[in-house]
Amino acid sequence: MRGADDEPDGATAAGFRLLDGYLARPAQAALVADVRAVVAAAPLYRPAMPRTGKPFSVRMTNCGPLGWVADKVGGYRYQETHPVTGKPWPAMPAALLDIWHAVTGAAFPPEACLVNWYEADARMGLHRDQDEAATGVPVVSISLGDDARFRLGGPARKGPTRSFVLHSGDVVVLGGESRHFHHGVDRLYPGTSTLLDGPGRVNLTLRRVTVP
Repeated sequence: MRGADDEPDGATAAGFRLLDGYLARPAQAALVADVRAVVAAAPLYRPAMPRTGKPFSVRMTNCGPLGWVADKVGGYRYQETHPVTGKPWPAMPAALLDIWHAVTGAAFPPEACLVNWYEADARMGLHRDQDEAATGVPVVSISLGDDARFRLGGPARKGPTRSFVLHSGDVVVLGGESRHFHHGVDRLYPGTSTLLDGPGRVNLTLRRVTVP
């Protein structure tokens, strides 16, 4: 496991796990192909902040029975259909289900996979994943493409934070107490991966929405 400030470290407290290099390059490439099929069926779109209407810097889509969306009218929520096309989200690829079961040990499946596309200047501010009823179930995050600086805080937004550089193939598990911790992406390092056709990063976030 890679620890704060990128120095080797043991498992952090509170249920946070960084599985360094969990996916080998062939598995990453296969997952990218799966993501492209998802995007072909459910195009990337740019959600908006509920309070201000300001567009996110990342573009998003989803796969699975439910998808996470955000806009000024309805706020943050999960729904069964794409907000632009009105069509149901495509099915979640089997590879994602396999990763979920392997790293969480859960017998039940995730219900939503949020696909975030980060261009070179995209960011994700500190936030907590709290729109789900199943807040006791871990959140799993998969990195593909360029490196990104990930920041992990605590339950209070203004508390101390630690930073980690995530590489393509890394998997993060927010479980236990860390399931309620603030986290975000401060920056990308364009050109650090050759997995994608050009600069950028795909982040896949697997979540259980309803209580199993």
